[in-house]
Amino acid sequence: MTAPGATAPADLSPGAIEHRVEAADCVRRGGYDVLGTPSVVRLLEEAAMVAVAPLLNPGQNSVGSTVDIVHLRPTVLGQTVTATATVVEVDGRRIVTTVEVVDDVERIAHGRHERFVVDDVDFGTRLAQKAERVAGAGG
Repeated sequence: MTAPGATAPADLSPGAIEHRVEAADCVRRGGYDVLGTPSVVRLLEEAAMVAVAPLLNPGQNSVGSTVDIVHLRPTVLGQTVTATATVVEVDGRRIVTTVEVVDDVERIAHGRHERFVVDDVDFGTRLAQKAERVAGAGG
């Protein structure tokens, strides 16, 4: 990766995800099915994964570590939303993105999301060990 506190490469494109809001994304509020905050977080995380992908070497992936968002406005079932993430800082394995979600009417959320670069093999090994512990505990 790069030096601590380095800004993102200037030619790095933002990551974007477009999604039509479905019932599974919603909670019921005020008589309407509206996009729930957990679904907003999932979309911004997916956009951040797209934004971060060009920085990864073969055999690497990224995992989310911090999410700090403001969910400003409701979005109703059936609307289309676009989540966009822009890499603003790379500090070793830590990658910081700014995120924004807009629906077809207005901006509905914004904030910051951090990801860490992980080695696929090491991460897979840790997951397998945890799965074994869970299985051994009857989980």
